[in-house]
Amino acid sequence: CDVLTFEHELIPNSIIKVLEENGIAVRPSSRAFIYSQNKAEMRKVLQENNLPSPKWELYTGAKPTEISFPLIAKSISGGYDGRGVWVVGSESELAEILKIQPRLLLEEKLKFTTEIAVMVARSPHGQAATWPPTLTIQRDGICIQTITPAPDLSDTLKVSAQEIALKIADVIGLVGVMAVELFVVDDQLVVNELAARPHNSGHWSIEGSVTSQFEQHLRAILDLPLGDTSMRAEFAVMGNVLGGAKTDMYRPYLHLFARTPYLKVHQYRKEVRAGRKVGHVTAIGNNLTTLESEVSHAVNYMNGVVDE
Repeated sequence: CDVLTFEHELIPNSIIKVLEENGIAVRPSSRAFIYSQNKAEMRKVLQENNLPSPKWELYTGAKPTEISFPLIAKSISGGYDGRGVWVVGSESELAEILKIQPRLLLEEKLKFTTEIAVMVARSPHGQAATWPPTLTIQRDGICIQTITPAPDLSDTLKVSAQEIALKIADVIGLVGVMAVELFVVDDQLVVNELAARPHNSGHWSIEGSVTSQFEQHLRAILDLPLGDTSMRAEFAVMGNVLGGAKTDMYRPYLHLFARTPYLKVHQYRKEVRAGRKVGHVTAIGNNLTTLESEVSHAVNYMNGVVDE
């Protein structure tokens, strides 16, 4: 193959390095991909480059020295959608977690107002582009809805978020697309996590942007000129469909097509399990209130929460 890329971060970095040693162009490279796979390495590179981060330290059993309780404990690798993340109130609780996770990243528990994400793309020769910052609405550690551009985010913070994403992409030598997840804390931005791949917070771009994150990822890894990231409407709202009471998604799919023709419904053809992302719904337009209402109804109908 000419170029190899990835759907998720669960590919061992050692395998990526072997592929590179055998002359295969892997994009993003093992050097860039490690920052999505290893949260400790991510924190180190952000700190070294003066990028906004919470207080943090590695934990192997000694009493935390930089952070007070309550704090956030994270698996260094492998966690997603709220898995591998704990809110910890005491040393005894931390000791219990250590029994199942021998190495942890500890972070201060921030009092943030909102969570946002910026999708950024970068090519091998350094051309880069971002999409507008996206508000991500979480429930139990899982994103349930996104709104782009993030409402109520100041123009200053929108620009700052995009600048942070561009700097991170350059620092790590990203090739492809990446999600930069951030907290808004007292009108300041703090980097939460990185995901060097097409990401759930960028799914809105399939309908909502001139160039989707998926097309842009291919353009970037093939070193083609990057596409226009302008929005096709004033707002794009995306709702994740999580596994619920309904296991047959086909009839709800037809109903939504008839009820709200402008909605775009994506099914992932995954086995339906409680809480698992099995699809998403997107609507674009200029009336945010209407878009939020229609997307929420569609998601609830797909999940079986409402029946009409």
